[in-house]
Amino acid sequence: MDRILVTGAGGFIGSHLAKYLHEQGHYVRAVDVKFDDYLEPPPLDDPRYERCKLDLRRSDHCMIATHGIDKVFSLAANMGGIGYITMIFAEIMTDSVLINANMLRASVKQGISRYFFSSSACVYRVDMQTNTLAVGLKEADAYPALPNEGYGWEKLFTEIMAKGYQRDYGLPVRIARFHNIFGRGTYKGGKEKAPAALCRKIAEAADPGEIIIWGDGSATRSYCYIDDCVRGIVALMESDYDEPLNIGSDRLVSVNELADIIIKISGKRITKKYDLSAPVGVMGRNADLTLVKQVLGWEPRVSLEEGLAKTYKWIAEQVERDKR
Repeated sequence: MDRILVTGAGGFIGSHLAKYLHEQGHYVRAVDVKFDDYLEPPPLDDPRYERCKLDLRRSDHCMIATHGIDKVFSLAANMGGIGYITMIFAEIMTDSVLINANMLRASVKQGISRYFFSSSACVYRVDMQTNTLAVGLKEADAYPALPNEGYGWEKLFTEIMAKGYQRDYGLPVRIARFHNIFGRGTYKGGKEKAPAALCRKIAEAADPGEIIIWGDGSATRSYCYIDDCVRGIVALMESDYDEPLNIGSDRLVSVNELADIIIKISGKRITKKYDLSAPVGVMGRNADLTLVKQVLGWEPRVSLEEGLAKTYKWIAEQVERDKR
């Protein structure tokens, strides 16, 4: 049994990861500045689970978080969907750099045996993502650097900083670049990603009804279900590989296709309308999974349709609950 810290455990990926690790028999300290309760935590008297509200922008809180811990899964960040990350560059970059710098320093001081950093597909060159027929991005395609928005620059900088801590202080580091992870999590409030936003809009719509899609719907992405993502994170952390790896899917679909799948799942008669003034990000982004398959033997198991069916069911339940 490892003593594990999961930061960002009040958010989407972190909450699922903390639950999985606890179910595997580990002691888990779940830390965040707030908890949204996407998953029910273990009983408060469970000796293998600790939930702490800490502000990891503060170095003293990072020392508290890492005290007595063996391994760190660092997922805490100020982030959200495309509308959010294109709106407040300075706040996002400042918060996340403070969190990651303080966490890396605390991890060295506390003798952490292994450190996982959650990076993003936003580190990849924007000039390779101008076509909807997107070629899968290989890990080496992050250089020469031309990341996406301020969020992408912060993630790439932190990758380099984490590798610096490995080189200079001997902190073993593992880095995953996430490609559009989706599932049960943030579905409203402006920080939700496209799959959750579409599920919410369709769940809220009348039958017959209509939804608004940002852009013209032609932008393409690949989407990975949360259970596959968690499995990939754990496999990477347990491996001897210390360079960045893609965790995602290589099935490319447009936003229009994504919406059509969810509409079919809902059983509703929905018309799509478009807001051409809304932010859409790059025109096309896909993951190349060649390296992660070779290194970890990992690839997604849950189909897009299966994952969206589970996600839509949960979000539709939350929409109904919110009406009460």
